[in-house]
Amino acid sequence: MNRFGKGVLAAAVMFLMAGVCGAAYEPKTLEIGSTAPFFHLPGVDGKHYSLVDFAGAKVLVMIFTSNHCPTARAYEDRMKKLTADYKDKGVAVVAISSNDPCALRLDELAWTDVGDTLEDMKIRAKDKEFNFPYLYDGDTQKVAKAYGPETTPHTLIFDEYRTLRYVGRNDSSEWMEKADAAQDARNAIDALLAGEKVTVEKTKTFGCSIKWSDKRAGVKKEREELEKEAVALEPIDAEVVRGLVKDNKDKLRLINVWATWCGPCKVEMPELIKIYWIYRNRRTTEFELITISADPSHGNDGVLSFLKEHHASCKNYLYGSANKYELIEAVDKEWAGAIPYTILVAPGGKILYRQMGIVEPLELRRAIVGYYEGTLPWWVSEEG
Repeated sequence: MNRFGKGVLAAAVMFLMAGVCGAAYEPKTLEIGSTAPFFHLPGVDGKHYSLVDFAGAKVLVMIFTSNHCPTARAYEDRMKKLTADYKDKGVAVVAISSNDPCALRLDELAWTDVGDTLEDMKIRAKDKEFNFPYLYDGDTQKVAKAYGPETTPHTLIFDEYRTLRYVGRNDSSEWMEKADAAQDARNAIDALLAGEKVTVEKTKTFGCSIKWSDKRAGVKKEREELEKEAVALEPIDAEVVRGLVKDNKDKLRLINVWATWCGPCKVEMPELIKIYWIYRNRRTTEFELITISADPSHGNDGVLSFLKEHHASCKNYLYGSANKYELIEAVDKEWAGAIPYTILVAPGGKILYRQMGIVEPLELRRAIVGYYEGTLPWWVSEEG
């Protein structure tokens, strides 16, 4: 058995023993010179991968990443380019998501259309046409605990013997790619391919924290706080409704027309409220959800009761007029009249999304994120 094979066997034994003993583990990033720990993980392509699958590679690049993190998402195209540039040079690139999907707070999803489940990963990989294996470690997080990533993204590079030779950032560009960025990962790969020592072995990383399972308590607390928020209902007329659409100057506004007697309306309401809780935390253009009940004015109590039951702390209105055709014209002239009816209105009044009937959550989230992807991060001034 060669040196690599012995290293894999030893790592596998340690990995399995850790799982059997169930000992508490304090994550710590691997030290330079360490042997790559064993892993066996499902990928988005339906296959399972382990170190053995990359045995023929001269260099193995492992990048811990995630769907939801804006910094990780900003690196995806660079990850694809890295993979393509070194594919024929004996370099294998593998990405791993170790976040526990149940440990993600809603306010941490404000920059994404998908979460961090394996199914979400499949969607992201297909949308972005990933050219590298994308593996899921979120159920047990054993691999993350063995390798010790501190952020997403976090890059670890191993030589042909699977000895760690570089750990840290991919490059220094962070949010947006820069021509003069320090190419730390590429420099390390080039050195290893040339049989030379890696000059810069460790760098700091920048990104989102790993969502360890012990953060589930924070998710529960967030939900409890959200459910304490006040829920109110106000009357509204057609003229004011028209203004919400046409005179929308500075908000990304999701407007939903519904009624308590409408079954599909009641089915989709929890998802709309969840979307509101997620994206209302954007700091560039404010996001808001407005619900307009088409119940008669004497149905006030029933409408408010339903909204309170679902913790709808957004802006809620009751259009009590018997003339529903005025409401239809005020909301959207393209609306045929059936409810539920939902539109997404950009600042300036342009309708970016419209749906008669139950919304498809992924499509709606993509419309929201698609709008925001054209704006600057909140920490960058409008002047640049």
